[in-house]
Parts: sequence; structure tokens; C-alpha cells
Amino acid sequence: MHELRFGLTAPAQCSYLPEQQEQLVFLLPEQPLDAGLYQQLLQLNFRRSGEQVYTPHCPACRACQSVRISHADFNASRSQRRLLHKAARDGWHYKLCDSASSDYFALFSAYINYKHHDSSMFPPTRSQLEAMLDCSWLTVRYLEQYHQQQLVAVSIVDDTADAFSAVYTFFHPDVQAYSPGLLAILYLIQCAAAQQKQWVYLGYQIDECRKMAYKAAFLPQQRFIQGQWHSFG
Repeated sequence: MHELRFGLTAPAQCSYLPEQQEQLVFLLPEQPLDAGLYQQLLQLNFRRSGEQVYTPHCPACRACQSVRISHADFNASRSQRRLLHKAARDGWHYKLCDSASSDYFALFSAYINYKHHDSSMFPPTRSQLEAMLDCSWLTVRYLEQYHQQQLVAVSIVDDTADAFSAVYTFFHPDVQAYSPGLLAILYLIQCAAAQQKQWVYLGYQIDECRKMAYKAAFLPQQRFIQGQWHSFG
């Protein structure tokens, strides 16, 4: 990895742990980025948001732990297998697309209005969505989930030579009972196996944050803690 220049954001209240102050280290703009370099940064606890690459660097907290799963080692739990069977029985299917098959904004809006009406993402805007969908230096793919031929969920997925990295999943509120966020991870692990990607990155896990508890159920997994990957499960 060639020499890179980084910046540090000012402290702000953490959106996941309100009692903590958040700071991010981010790659300064106008530096050459490509999928190969990003894959190396993924291995060092970085994530992508739009065109920007960042990692938490908080003054008094190290709760954010990047999570990744090897499809070769993953062992679906009984409840995860039941969920897959239920979805298949009820006409649920998915496809991994190289481009958006339709305009996702209505689905995205329904999700934000239902799930995040009290967050900084409300009200939903096209610019929010487009910042996640597009990246000039990286292949972005779209895991679409269908129920009875209707598009009900979309996951934005970064594609590198060795990994799929889940960026964001949104779905229609009417299908929440099918746990489309969990299905997205299970389907993405299947896609990684089919395309011979070693890893599926799930973003950050914060044990104290209830909204992120679902990631801990995918085992075995690795977490990036104090500069190293550690195995769990």
C-alpha cells in the first residue's frame, strides 16, 4: 500500500452510543483509489460511505468492530435454516445485479420513513440513496430480493476481488416478518461461495447497540479488535 494521507473529523455525539463521542479517520480526497486498495483498507477496519473511506477513531471508545464471515467456514444456525426454508416456501427469491433493475427510491423512502423517522436520515432524499449506489472507483452491485415477483428489498454491495462488503440494506415495511436483512446476509454468503469470494464484510458490530445484535448470530465470524482479526464461534 502506497503512502496515504488521512484526516480526522471533529468530535460529535455517537449515533449508536449517545453517551460516547465519535471521531472518524478518513482518507483525504483526490488520492488514487481503486478496488484493490479498498480491499486492503477493508482488512484494516475501514468502510465506504459514498466516495469517502473512513474508520472509527473515537477518543474513549473502541466499541466498533468490523465483522467478516468466510463462506467456507460459515455454519447456518437452526433458526437461519428455518428462515431460508420459510422464504423459499413462500415464493421468495433473490438475484445479484450488476446494475439497478429499477428506481429504488420509493422502496428506500418507505424504509426510511418506517425505520429511521427519528434519525439524521429523515426525511429520505435521492441524494442520500445515490451516494450509496454510486462509486467512481469501485464496482457496486445490488442484491435484490423478490416476494411473489415483487421487489421488496435491496442490499447495496461493494465488490472486490476477494470480498463482498455489505453497505446498506433497505426493504418494504410490509415484509419485515420475513427478516429481509437477515436473508440478505445469508444470500450474500451464498453469492460469495458461488463467485469464490473469501469474505463477506458486514460492517461494524457494537455489542452495546441493540440494533446491531443480529450480526453476532452469524458464526463463525472474525472481528477486527485492537489492530488484529480475532475468530469467534
